[in-house]
Amino acid sequence: MQEHQIVQQYFALKLFAALGCGLMAGVFFAFSSFVMNALARLEPRQGIAAMQSINITVINPLFFVAFLGTAAACIFLAVSSLLRWHQPGAAYLLLGSLLYLVGTVLVTIVFNVPLNNALATVAPGSTTGASLWVNYLANWTIWNHVRTTAALAAAASLTIALCYRAAPS
Repeated sequence: MQEHQIVQQYFALKLFAALGCGLMAGVFFAFSSFVMNALARLEPRQGIAAMQSINITVINPLFFVAFLGTAAACIFLAVSSLLRWHQPGAAYLLLGSLLYLVGTVLVTIVFNVPLNNALATVAPGSTTGASLWVNYLANWTIWNHVRTTAALAAAASLTIALCYRAAPS
């Protein structure tokens, strides 16, 4: 492969990761800024049923390409940044990649998914569901704020890294 093609592909990967982080920041921001507030205004049984539906619907190919495709790009860029540490922008690549991987993917796995799984097991109209719902709203939203901030910071860092031209390997 020609050196020019490698540089172009590396730029495209950085761009994909930056855009993916920005896209996920937007998704998380929507939930933090109005979706969870709207669900909290509903009766618990309605809010629970709506969130249960959201948690089922989110499992789809488009979301996974955005969420996990961005994670895969960030893994590659993190490793690449360590191998190219001497090149300008490597620190921004590493920082952005780690912010996304830790602040969104890991937080999702460790905090948001277990909360979603617990919510999935309750009947929307039950007293157990209503009790769980109050804690769910507070805890899920706090961790979603973390994901929003991390994804936005990752997008910013990766965008800065785009300003640096990588030398061919």
